[in-house]
Amino acid sequence: MTNPLLDTLALPHFDAIHPDQIAPALDAVIAEHQAAVERVIASESRSFDDVWMPLERAETAIDALWSTVSHLRGVADTPELRAAHAAGQARLIENQLAVMQNQALYEVLVALTATPDFAARPQADRAAVEHMVRDFRLSGVALDAEAKARFAAVSVELSTLSTGFGNAVLDATDAWFEHIEDPALLAGISPADMAIFADAAKARGLEGWVVTLQAPSVSAVLTFAENRDLRARLYRAYGTRASDQGPHAGQFDNGPRIAALLELRREAAQLLGFPDPVAWSLATKMAPAAGEVLAFLRDLGRRARPAAQAEFAELSAFAARELGIDTLQPWDVPFASDRLRAARYAVDEQEVRAHFPVERVIAGWQALLARLFGVRLVARPDVAVYHPDACYYDVVDAEGVVIAGVYTDLHARAGKRSGAWMAQARPRLNDGNVRRVPVAYLVCNFAPKTEGSPSLLSHPEVVTLLHETGHCLHHLFTRVDRPNIAGTSGFEWDAVELPSQLMEDFAWDRDVLRGMSGHHATGAPLPDVLFDKLIAARRFLAGMALVRQIEFALFDLLLHLGTMGSDPMEVIKAVRDEVAVVRPPEWHRFPHAFSHIFAGGYASGYYSYLWAEVLAADGFQGFAEAGLIDRATADRFRDEVLARGASRPAAESFRAFRGRDPDPQAMLLRHGLTADAR
Repeated sequence: MTNPLLDTLALPHFDAIHPDQIAPALDAVIAEHQAAVERVIASESRSFDDVWMPLERAETAIDALWSTVSHLRGVADTPELRAAHAAGQARLIENQLAVMQNQALYEVLVALTATPDFAARPQADRAAVEHMVRDFRLSGVALDAEAKARFAAVSVELSTLSTGFGNAVLDATDAWFEHIEDPALLAGISPADMAIFADAAKARGLEGWVVTLQAPSVSAVLTFAENRDLRARLYRAYGTRASDQGPHAGQFDNGPRIAALLELRREAAQLLGFPDPVAWSLATKMAPAAGEVLAFLRDLGRRARPAAQAEFAELSAFAARELGIDTLQPWDVPFASDRLRAARYAVDEQEVRAHFPVERVIAGWQALLARLFGVRLVARPDVAVYHPDACYYDVVDAEGVVIAGVYTDLHARAGKRSGAWMAQARPRLNDGNVRRVPVAYLVCNFAPKTEGSPSLLSHPEVVTLLHETGHCLHHLFTRVDRPNIAGTSGFEWDAVELPSQLMEDFAWDRDVLRGMSGHHATGAPLPDVLFDKLIAARRFLAGMALVRQIEFALFDLLLHLGTMGSDPMEVIKAVRDEVAVVRPPEWHRFPHAFSHIFAGGYASGYYSYLWAEVLAADGFQGFAEAGLIDRATADRFRDEVLARGASRPAAESFRAFRGRDPDPQAMLLRHGLTADAR
């Protein structure tokens, strides 16, 4: 096979892939998809094997090819790859809409669901077809020809705008840096972070140090830099990325893209008969209606805001009294928070990080997976990767059987988008003679190792690793053979954070953290005294953190509802008036880099993090009640939630795991709020 992208049953051939191979590979898989559709329509058979399986095979090939391209676009961006990705994305949307708006194919699938054979199929097979029938309706199959054409055109444009939004954020992030020659300006920064800044300078052919907008750099400066002016400059650059403000004002401005995205999302929703994009989004989620979600968020806000206001007042008083900061500004909040945390709980963040070199964290992470789920991660140096940071592991069960695979890519670098995420590399397949295990990507942006300095993780970064692990396990542990409903695919989006947020809570267990730690100089595990300080400080400023998440979720929902207008700056201001305690300056442009809702899958759905936390907090209590590291509980969670995917509703899977509906009290306690706190 001359084009490595077409070997979709194998692991990606990252050592042989070039951008100029993308277009011809797409030609081949799209042509096969279209041919499969025509064969299914022309056939008189209405059996599952003759109707569903040809479609699934063709779509699985497309998904495997495009997951490889999209992953490279996110972790190893080049101008050539970006151009090929953008062109390919538009073609895929056009092809997908042509298929999903094909009335004849839709009627074949509906006819399949009415056969006696279908009624006798396994639950997963029925759910896979039923999900697709629903998606046909949500893709406009029932529209007239003119409306279908318009919906397809809008869908392509929405995809193009979302890609452009993400590109602008990445470019704006990479464009800004500050060259520093006087080390006094970096007082308070740890030697490990100074080494990262020195490497960034060397990469640009400069002496001294360079501060960037990569996540480890932003975190280090805002949390530890004693120079207030440096913090303010970096905050302004970061908070105005891809906007009409700041040091690159207008150069990467996402403002017009936001306006176009909102207008087109509303048009698409209304073409399908929905009043707004929120109703369209909720058609595939657990939450029944926008009103219920708004009530949920606002109730949380009423409970959390008094605590957040008290925390901010105390932080402001501390900053004035101890740090000489008379008026606490947003660029002071992380710095003052770290100092107050240290003063109150004697938690030295640099000391904490010293106990979490990335190698030790990964070893402990693997040990936790073995204790909970009985699996081992076996490194495969023979598998091709796209960057030296990336590694591939076989996931091996207690009998020595390879049940899955996972790529890890843990460190920040230029050309890699920020944040942390899981993505599907390959689905589980069980189709005739074809057997393939599921494979995932686990991506983070931790500080890289430098010459003479290890990569050290903060405790929140350990939490992030476990969060993404939960998403990975959802994909890797599936026992569903239908890729469109296996793992996270098809799973209600406002429940998809259940496994990830549940796994986060293991980062607050003494034995788990000791097992993931080892001082970079001495190898000593996290001492009890430091763990006790972390636990004591766990809910430090928790109210402020919670109202920030409520702010983001309300902004997303209200912006897409349109009840407060379509100007994102006006909507974010109104939301902050309602719930926020930290108020950014007028020039701040948070919406312009809010990739979750403008370049990701969370449009009209950012509330999902908080909605799913109700499930996750109560689900974790199941582990706590059984002694925490309990194989029987883990096996039940694996069997009833992770392995089932979207073969049944998430609410049913949760009830099968816990034996009842979720208790919201667990989430309130997770944030230090009581059930009657108002």
